[in-house]
Amino acid sequence: MSFTGKGKGKEPASMTPMSTGGGVGVGADGLTSEERLYQETVKQLQKTYAKKIKPLEQAYCFEGFHSAPLTPQDIGSKPMVLLLGQYSTGKTTFVEYLLGESYPDAHVGIEPTTDRFVAIMNGPEPKVIPGHAAAVSGELPFSGLTKFGTKYLSRFQVAQMNNPLLSNLTLIDTPGILSGSKQIQRGYDFVSVINWFAERSDLILLLFDSYKLDISDEFKGAIQSLRGHEDKVRVVLNKCDQVSQQQLMRVYGALMWSLGKVIPTPEVKRVYLGSFWPKYKTPVGNRYEDNNDLIAIEQRDLLRDLRSIPKNAALRRVNEIVKRARQSRVHAHIIGHLRSELPSMFGKNKKAKAMLDDLPAEFRKIQVKYNLPPGDFPNPEAFKSDLEAFKIADFNKFSQKLISSTDEALSVDFPKLMQKFPSDSRRSAEIGLPESTVSDEGEDAVSGQFASMRVGEKTGRALYTPIGGQAGPATAPIPPPYSALSAASSSSSRNPFGEDTQGNPGILRYKHVFDGACDGKRKVVPAENARHVLSETGLPNEMLREVWNIADWDNAGELDQVQFEVAMRVCERLLNKEPMDSARQQVLMELGLANRTFD
Repeated sequence: MSFTGKGKGKEPASMTPMSTGGGVGVGADGLTSEERLYQETVKQLQKTYAKKIKPLEQAYCFEGFHSAPLTPQDIGSKPMVLLLGQYSTGKTTFVEYLLGESYPDAHVGIEPTTDRFVAIMNGPEPKVIPGHAAAVSGELPFSGLTKFGTKYLSRFQVAQMNNPLLSNLTLIDTPGILSGSKQIQRGYDFVSVINWFAERSDLILLLFDSYKLDISDEFKGAIQSLRGHEDKVRVVLNKCDQVSQQQLMRVYGALMWSLGKVIPTPEVKRVYLGSFWPKYKTPVGNRYEDNNDLIAIEQRDLLRDLRSIPKNAALRRVNEIVKRARQSRVHAHIIGHLRSELPSMFGKNKKAKAMLDDLPAEFRKIQVKYNLPPGDFPNPEAFKSDLEAFKIADFNKFSQKLISSTDEALSVDFPKLMQKFPSDSRRSAEIGLPESTVSDEGEDAVSGQFASMRVGEKTGRALYTPIGGQAGPATAPIPPPYSALSAASSSSSRNPFGEDTQGNPGILRYKHVFDGACDGKRKVVPAENARHVLSETGLPNEMLREVWNIADWDNAGELDQVQFEVAMRVCERLLNKEPMDSARQQVLMELGLANRTFD
């Protein structure tokens, strides 16, 4: 499930599907290995869920306490990214930045403009599907939204368009969250809708901007409804180029303070800094250039996170179904226990009330009796509130047969399914998204195609194919450190080309390019970054393939400082119409590498 973005000038819009010949194996069925694995995983999950988990949910009314049973469309839907934020924080503009174009019926302004939930999906032509029609469509995974009623469905729509990014992702744009009395005028339970989408999303982005750091009551409720999905949440501080570097430091501290009061965890949330403007739009407000390097690195980290979503989609689906199976199993034990504690004849209501009043104690009994982990149990107060809508005596009695069927899924079916997934050392191609970097003029530039990877047939190791053709063993790139300022100010290793004198041909002519493209900790340029830099020379792929083979003499799939200098100098000579062999010899001679034996 992957494609790469091919830069077109400075527009992030033109992202074309990855070529099938340069490192991503496509079988006779026209699918890559990842797409095939995803389809096989979805089919197995649909079968296991329908046969061994859904009956347990239906027997003990799991829907009344959590969410409706999943449909095949829910399980087989494309990975979903949910965007949340207060009004005018740049949610819709961020979507347009990713797509490289505006989606149908999109509205952007400094006032609250997006007044509805919009699912941006792939389609043959631009089209808007109203919420009621989308909810009853057998092809769309939104049938569960019918429980929120007509008023909500009138504020929901699906926007379809033909965009390569949407062949692998579904983006959910949400209304700007307001404060004060405005939040009670929606006519539907906004927080419950957010929770519904959060359960089905693979990534949740909370957007703030430098001038809107306050968290309203409704926004606080929406964030707190994400409990249990903390691993999906990322925080984005947008419009960082509208404040100076000193102001940005204070804004970041204020944001962390505000989040600390809403998210009750000791861990510090990862906050990405950025300024996401489509190239066809003129940025609003003043722009400070002293944050450009920091913003570029932060945006690259965020987009790397987004690129990994389709690659891990099958694994995420397994994770979500396993989590739901554990929840339904505990739910069945709770309902079955409460039902069994009721007297057979008289006093049922009195006993039920007594158990509800001391629900934490009942939970502890169930934990001890069935050896269940406390972390799998719901919040007692929330569970009590939901349970008051039912009569405990009306529930089914405890069924060990249903529990055993779910246990079999957890202990046999899912572990067996997990064995199909490649290990971390066999990671495959990533999705292509616009990746920003900073040029000498301080302007954003959009990357070309990202490096693809393929699985070695004999060794099982992931092999980078940065330009195509011969590949070397891959090393998983380590993300850059958070602080670009500290990375930029740290001293580099000793100059490998000798003293920096004007008469020395071995001076680091491309040191500034290397510093901008390298991994800040390991001081090497990963294959995907090298591909971007080398592609910007404009040389054809056939030449760049040979350049890579010259520079990556150790087949490491990455370039150190010397190797990067070799690659850039060879490209420079090729641009001056010098033959490849001559360029190679001259560069190696200049750098004192002519007598080196390359393995």
